[in-house]
Amino acid sequence: MVTSRGGVLWILLIGLQGVTCSLPGENVTNVTTPIVLWHGMGDCCCNPFSMGYIKKYLEKKIPGVYVHSLMIGDNVEQDTENGFFLNINTQIELACQKIQADPNLQDGYHAVGFSQGGLFFRGLAQRCPQPRIKNLVSIGGPQQGVYGLPKCLGENHLICDYARRLLNYGAYIGWIQRLLVQAQYWHDPLAEQEYADNSLFLADINNQGSVKNLTYKENLEKLDNLVLVKFSKDTVVDPKGSEWFGWFSSSSPSSMVPLQQTPLYQEDWLGLKVLDKLEKLHLMSVDGDHLQLDQESLDHIIETYLQV
Repeated sequence: MVTSRGGVLWILLIGLQGVTCSLPGENVTNVTTPIVLWHGMGDCCCNPFSMGYIKKYLEKKIPGVYVHSLMIGDNVEQDTENGFFLNINTQIELACQKIQADPNLQDGYHAVGFSQGGLFFRGLAQRCPQPRIKNLVSIGGPQQGVYGLPKCLGENHLICDYARRLLNYGAYIGWIQRLLVQAQYWHDPLAEQEYADNSLFLADINNQGSVKNLTYKENLEKLDNLVLVKFSKDTVVDPKGSEWFGWFSSSSPSSMVPLQQTPLYQEDWLGLKVLDKLEKLHLMSVDGDHLQLDQESLDHIIETYLQV
């Protein structure tokens, strides 16, 4: 949901009950770099109070821009449910097909992902390099995964509560990994080997294995800018340091270390060290809870990374 409170935009997780998603209208003619959006858990491509609002706001701020809000599925109901139950690898394949089939995106585009959509977009950048993502903005995306049960919008949110119970039961159990999207980016710092052996998505996309996929690194290094937005008071992504690729120390699993002190950065599994040295990696902090993006921060993102 997006509402205005004293100049602050509140982009919140959308519950499945009591919310109606609708398809967007016709796109305007593109005169600048197009933008692709990927929504978060419980939301859909086109809800007029969330992604639909963001789409219209971008079109207002960047006259003539073409904005494609990804719908994963045949309709908005499937799009919402697939955020919980469709294998992330399949979602990325479908997103790649949609983007490659869109003639407005063939010369490249900016990508903006919200919450888990920010993580999925990073996976897409590594696996689907054509057409090229120019600037990738992850807003509250759990790049190192989560090790905490998701906070739902209201305790009557049945699907989110079901996801929470399954994660509590055992995220690395085969049938739960196959069934539940959030299990596929569950990262247990006390069971790193079990995570590496059983994660269907995150361990692969983060090059966690002993054999590194050099294509992932090469493709991510092609970005003009990678912008990671972290919410300082986040109560949904646990730990919130994951939004900046921070993670728990291997020598002391109870303490967090920043990206630069992780093996992922120091051994440069993904090219983040290269991007950092080239000043293409940008860590942005927002004072608020999950997806509570103030007007000034949103405008800064648009003017610095999207209006180019």
